[in-house]
Amino acid sequence: MEIRLQKWISQSGMASRRKAEELIQAGHVTVNGIVVTELGVRADTSCDTVTVNGKACEPAVTKLYIALHKPEGVITSVSDPYNRPTVMDYIPKESGCYPIGRLDYDTSGLLLLTNDGDLAQLLAHPRNEVSKTYIATVKGIPTNEALAAFQKGLEIDGHTTAPCTIEIVSNKKEPNAKVRIKLKEGRNRQVRKMCEAIGHKVIALRRVAVGHVNLGNLPKGQWRELTKEELRLFKR
Repeated sequence: MEIRLQKWISQSGMASRRKAEELIQAGHVTVNGIVVTELGVRADTSCDTVTVNGKACEPAVTKLYIALHKPEGVITSVSDPYNRPTVMDYIPKESGCYPIGRLDYDTSGLLLLTNDGDLAQLLAHPRNEVSKTYIATVKGIPTNEALAAFQKGLEIDGHTTAPCTIEIVSNKKEPNAKVRIKLKEGRNRQVRKMCEAIGHKVIALRRVAVGHVNLGNLPKGQWRELTKEELRLFKR
């Protein structure tokens, strides 16, 4: 994220904004080893080095927590060698945020992003068992036996999935059904593979919640900041 030098210095606690301007104009500030005396100069908190009177000045980065409604056909990655659209195209470029976990290319729904490494590690670590909730449209109508097998655990790629929940929320558009799935694992294409394992291929898949954060009516391709209450519950 690029910010003005005087803001960088004042946020670090080394000097007030006015004093920082005086230090810059007096030639006491460098950016990447080059003395800067103009007040309009900006520096990038992700890669630039700033010193004041020869002492390293670390920026105070504003932490940001984003809930994005990822569209289908978008890569969950910071960059893509094939120039396909990524989730970074939908959030402020200067935010310094990156995705927590991932959503498949052809899956839409809720994706969390942040520049807070501690929270990202907390949410991504399997031991914390943060739940994910999906709405899937599947071919056919699953039987009670199939639903029970799904919930108990299935053999997928040499691994038995953990117990989870699945329920039919609509089967009005036969021969297909819409199901709600809630699980605490996040293996590659797990929901799709589990549905196929019980004989019901996924037609469309959308993630509607991560833990207690819900997608709600957030439009596709749009984002919002997490609320203080949502953050408090995660950090608890």
